[in-house]
Amino acid sequence: MAGQVVAARQPGADASADLLTVGIEEEFLLVDGATGVAAPAVEAVLEQVSPELRGQVQYEFQTSQVEIGSPPGLELASLRHSLGLLRRGLADAAEAAGVRLLAVGTGPLDGPMPPVVDKPRYHRMIDRFGLLVPGPGNNGMHIHVGVPDPEIGVQVLNHLRPWLPILQAATVNSPFYEGADTGYASWRAVSWERWPSVAPTPWLRSHAHYELLIDELISSGMMLDEGMLYWYSRLSARYPTAEFRVGDVCPSLDDSILVAALVRSLVATALTDIHAGRPATDVAHHLLTAAHWRAAKDGLEGIAVDPFNGGTVPAWQLMERLVDRVRPELTRHGDLATVSALLAKLRERGTGAARQRAAYARRGEFADVLDELARQTRGEGDPGA
Repeated sequence: MAGQVVAARQPGADASADLLTVGIEEEFLLVDGATGVAAPAVEAVLEQVSPELRGQVQYEFQTSQVEIGSPPGLELASLRHSLGLLRRGLADAAEAAGVRLLAVGTGPLDGPMPPVVDKPRYHRMIDRFGLLVPGPGNNGMHIHVGVPDPEIGVQVLNHLRPWLPILQAATVNSPFYEGADTGYASWRAVSWERWPSVAPTPWLRSHAHYELLIDELISSGMMLDEGMLYWYSRLSARYPTAEFRVGDVCPSLDDSILVAALVRSLVATALTDIHAGRPATDVAHHLLTAAHWRAAKDGLEGIAVDPFNGGTVPAWQLMERLVDRVRPELTRHGDLATVSALLAKLRERGTGAARQRAAYARRGEFADVLDELARQTRGEGDPGA
């Protein structure tokens, strides 16, 4: 699973010289094949998953959701191959169960809310917090990159903070909700923030400080446990990784691989800076909050808050600055050509939100949106760079 990612060590090398493995977890929506409304069908779908894939497919919070996790790896091509097998296999299983698999941040159509999966922890969450995320399902993408140890890991999180909003903007994939355009590129981000522990990652003084904050949030009752730490990046509670968790699930493999490569290069750049003694930029919390709101509102098709200089800039301008910042690590990991090609493709066809809106604009029919999402989820017409 993606959570098993570790850094690949070269004998005698320091942390900044390591090549880093990366893995991806993706959450999907199950919808009725005829109506497009979210379907509480996860049990039926899991029964249809082939035995060789079952270890990488699991439940999510609601019965209309299902999750996959890739094996960790160094090569983007291998990551893409693994995710492609999982996506196609799961789409086949969904169709065998009479539903469709969609890579979408939240369902675009109104319908009965599917119940949560029958697990004690999920029932405890509902009992304590009420139904904070109404709707058909909230589907994100989590990217894991190995870090040497927790102390360095919290420093990595500090270095990631300013760049997470523009990475979020690249993933936006949920403009529609209850049969209407919300005006947001990521409605999932808006509804997700109803959970009290969803927030930009705070500035962390040390790993002890990180653990203290978790303990305080649990003792306050705001979280049941560390698993409910829904900061936009965090240290995995189970594996030696830094985890990026602010994005919508991406519609296509192209998008997922692009964001994974950028996240890995950003972690690697942070490790290089830490090794060289270069401090992270401590961006004010209110500015990060504004930047994440703007990312959810506009995606890459509008403006972005500049976390370093204040004010706003075209979102693509900030994305170009990110690529320039991590270019040495993209080159060292052998990813620069792939990222350049995938960025050009993303700029040409737009984010997932822009593609959904374009599909709807053709005839004003949500059936076209669902068909486009299903096609991209399978990887049809998406051969990669």
